[in-house]
Amino acid sequence: MKLYKSAIAALAIGCAAAFTACDDYLDKEVDLTLQVDRVFGDYDMTRGFLANCYTYLPDAFADYSDANSRLNKDCMTDNAVSFWRGYTHAVMEDSYDANNHWYASNYWNTRTAGIRACNQFIKNARPSVVGNAERNGDDNRLYDRFIAEARVLRAILHMEMVQWFGDIPIIGDDEAGVPIVLEPSSALPPRTPAADVLQWVADECDKYKNDLPFRYTNEEENWGRVNGAAAYALKARALLYKASPLHNPDNDASAWNAAAQAALDFITANNACWNPYRLHTAPSNDPEENYYDCFITNPVHNNEYILSRSVWRGQTAIEEFNTPCGFTGRRSATGYMNPSQNLVDAYETLKGLPIDQDPDYDEQNPYVNRDPRMEQTIIHHGTIWGVGEEARPVNVNNDDGEVGPDYARSNGGTCTGYYLKKYTTNIPWDGTVRGTDKACPIFRYAEILLNAAEALNEAGRTADAYQYVNQVRARVGMPAYAGMNQAQLRERIQNERRIELCFEDHRFFDVRRWKLFGDAANFNRAAETGLPRYRQLGTIYGVSVRENTAVKFNYGPNEKFPNVTFHAPKNYFVPIPLTEIRKTGYTQTPGWEM
Repeated sequence: MKLYKSAIAALAIGCAAAFTACDDYLDKEVDLTLQVDRVFGDYDMTRGFLANCYTYLPDAFADYSDANSRLNKDCMTDNAVSFWRGYTHAVMEDSYDANNHWYASNYWNTRTAGIRACNQFIKNARPSVVGNAERNGDDNRLYDRFIAEARVLRAILHMEMVQWFGDIPIIGDDEAGVPIVLEPSSALPPRTPAADVLQWVADECDKYKNDLPFRYTNEEENWGRVNGAAAYALKARALLYKASPLHNPDNDASAWNAAAQAALDFITANNACWNPYRLHTAPSNDPEENYYDCFITNPVHNNEYILSRSVWRGQTAIEEFNTPCGFTGRRSATGYMNPSQNLVDAYETLKGLPIDQDPDYDEQNPYVNRDPRMEQTIIHHGTIWGVGEEARPVNVNNDDGEVGPDYARSNGGTCTGYYLKKYTTNIPWDGTVRGTDKACPIFRYAEILLNAAEALNEAGRTADAYQYVNQVRARVGMPAYAGMNQAQLRERIQNERRIELCFEDHRFFDVRRWKLFGDAANFNRAAETGLPRYRQLGTIYGVSVRENTAVKFNYGPNEKFPNVTFHAPKNYFVPIPLTEIRKTGYTQTPGWEM
């Protein structure tokens, strides 16, 4: 049998070369067309094969390098929209099917290819080649550690598939008697209910987490590798999803308790670690800087990041697609990413109140006295941006005859009045400085705290939940929550996840696992119109700034793609690609039948 190298893997490596400079471990690659004995009879090639498995990890930045997208996946949610029509709008408009959409085919094909690569490694790696001696440090029982890495990687990819597709096959679990699938042409097992897959993911993490260092002592060399902390984090996420209404329609409290315990187990193990993960703070420990600094500082030295796919080293793609379109020079900003008014309104006032509950909030002076994360995430009218002589207030004025430089350009601009500051380094546009090294986390410590808070509250342990959500709020100086009932705290925790984890590929899945769209076949946008904008899912709002009128800030549906179409249960998942349906004989996900 020959090993294969999929076109998707080659593409992933090509993108890594073009847009990133990965850490040494993830830079290694082997020719997977070679014979099994040659690859797995050589230590360096075995290690290189495992490195190739890492190229399949999810990366929320990947779409920035896709000419047909250029957008973060929050543009498929109520958090953002874009002037640029990409794949995301077909999802928002429900204008695609199982035969013609990139997300369906790409996410199925790349994840199954990655799982098969992990299976190849698990089946063929040899302790006699890798070595499995008892050692001090990171390389203790190295073969066991390599196998654990591959199995947790495989579990991450199964988790990704559940999030997108719901019921999926478990593609190889030799310990449970499920044949390992190695080749693209091999028949896949039957689909397994999503809740059972999520439990399997959690169980895999339990089996192998102790074969991995909780945190590597040599992180300069091993940053980006799966460690024990990633296994704990994956288990906590999988069980949180399993307990959520989408997969737990009877609201079984034991599922929420299991999810809570998984998050607490991470916290306990982390507290015992030689260098615990913790919420990142800027050197000044200034609440006005802490959150923003987390996403522009070198991620290799960021104690909040548990796992990321790779580091984007010194690239400017993120700056070009996020920065207001009026900044030009040797490079030009396009400003494709437009956060929504829905998201901006979700940031509380400094009193810790939603804006519609604070009598001092003024829609005509909307950006003062707000949660500091708003200024650290969103670029708005009047934000000072630019370096040196380029520095100026952002101007998205769109009065007739007097249009601000940051409002529009031929292929970009803002259709909401906003741009994305998170991840975006303020650089000069004369080409003399490149972007900072950055990565989008797969897991970070703030998510663990919010997982614990949500699961504890849903398990009826509301009094225990406060301390975890309040730690996240304390980093930015926001008041602690207290004295709420379960339903009130649920709403605030869901809002906290929205603003804390925005643009990290969470919102699309969170609103679905919470079933915020409900069970009605046709989502009723009109029924939402009396709600505050931050609680509306079906209309994506923006602000129109008119400097020369009595009412300066005018709020309404955004100019380009204001409406979301959602059908239940269809749009809780994307369809399995039609080619896979024909090959396997699977029953298509309800609502996507052709």
